[in-house]
Amino acid sequence: MEIEYELTEEDVVAFNLYHVKNSKVGKNSLQWQRYISPLIFLLFAYFLSVFTDMPRGPLFATFGLTAIIWVILYPKYFYFHITRQVGKMLKAGKNEGLVGKHTMNMNKAGIHDKTVVGETNVQWIGVKDLIEDAEYFYIYTSTVSAYIIPKRDVYSAEGLKAYVQKRINA
Repeated sequence: MEIEYELTEEDVVAFNLYHVKNSKVGKNSLQWQRYISPLIFLLFAYFLSVFTDMPRGPLFATFGLTAIIWVILYPKYFYFHITRQVGKMLKAGKNEGLVGKHTMNMNKAGIHDKTVVGETNVQWIGVKDLIEDAEYFYIYTSTVSAYIIPKRDVYSAEGLKAYVQKRINA
């Protein structure tokens, strides 16, 4: 099976967002940052009220409101930050092997991916998982890296899925 596809910076950002949203480490990181920071805000309010003459009511109301807003809005900021950081990294370096045209051949031996700067080969035993979302297939070769295949460039999404699943499970 041969697939020719074009990866854009947006595709790479989409993979990183998918991975952060669905990995255990990404979820834990978001939860810790989302809930521990407001607790720190409230502890700060408590210490201010103990060590200064500031009245507790307005102090806790202000810091409590800040904590609530943080819990509600922080996930949007978290994902925006990931998007921005991945975009900066992609713009900072040469990414011809990642972004651009790919020709992928899949056969009984494994996956062969060719770009303008090089080639990679992975045997089927090295493929960890096939994950699908609305717009992409991610063929994971480790816990943090995957071949990103946009569905827009695949003739038969169901055919690709069946072929890869058959090889992974063989």
